[in-house]
Amino acid sequence: MHAPPDPEGPFRRELALEARAPASAAVLKALASDPRLRILELLADQILNVSEIAEALSSPVSTVTSHIAVLEDAGLLRAEMKPGERGLQKVCTRVYDRVRLELPGSAVRPEEPVMHLSMPVGAYVDADVAPTCGLAGPEALIGLVDDPASFFEPGHAEASLVWFRHGFLTYRFPNRLPPRTVPESLRFRAEICSEAPMHHDDWPSDITVFVNDVRIGSWTSPADFGGQRGMLTPAWWDERNSQFGLLKEWRVTREGTWIDGVRVSDVTLADLRIHGRRTVDVRIGVDPEATHVGGLNLFGRRFGNYPEDVTLSIGYRRG
Repeated sequence: MHAPPDPEGPFRRELALEARAPASAAVLKALASDPRLRILELLADQILNVSEIAEALSSPVSTVTSHIAVLEDAGLLRAEMKPGERGLQKVCTRVYDRVRLELPGSAVRPEEPVMHLSMPVGAYVDADVAPTCGLAGPEALIGLVDDPASFFEPGHAEASLVWFRHGFLTYRFPNRLPPRTVPESLRFRAEICSEAPMHHDDWPSDITVFVNDVRIGSWTSPADFGGQRGMLTPAWWDERNSQFGLLKEWRVTREGTWIDGVRVSDVTLADLRIHGRRTVDVRIGVDPEATHVGGLNLFGRRFGNYPEDVTLSIGYRRG
């Protein structure tokens, strides 16, 4: 079992349901079981395989496997086959932290539709970085450590961890907004921390995000987190190195920009000029002239604590 420290509290992932929607029945059925609720509780802050869950519940593996199948069918749990000490093993991750149910007749504004895109951390389209820097895939380093040219190796898209002292990476997301729609919100999310030699508990770094060349806001990472292996960090990665980050979200609306609910700038959606563009470009990095030039570690779905890559979500309404 792994239970990482969480300096800023868990990221709250919410599933919103309408009582009469067909998909809601499977979720409600899955939750109407003490053993299945216990499984979700176990997975609140850790990733476990089926045998570990069975041991924690003092239940047969066959029984736990049946419960996991129900939770997976309901979309409450994600299970993946990964190599283990004795061959392949099914590893389970909880998908949501909160489920909200709207009863029939509730006078609640419907959730806005969302365009959601995920991009591997190594799939950037441009990079300009300074050492210390490097890339790591799930099984080995990519290119040479502290060599900025390695960021243009053919295999850079396979990276699940990238790090650098200062500079930036640019991700280019396709603009998949449906015709005749108007964007209402933009969210960019990534697991990040500072970059120190090995790791350091007090190592601030000012990390800034740009969207379509517009600076939307900066967040000061307090540390380069290590000393305890990240839940997804592969066994070959030295324990003295960076292990995990914090899951941070930049959100832009018609009123301004927030980071994890705290307003950081007056930049609005109109400033980002999303409408009519084929792509949405997101640049993340550390300015060499920033107050805290403490580098950046960017974790993908197979490193760190969260099984996801960098993500862009744009909420919209019909025009």
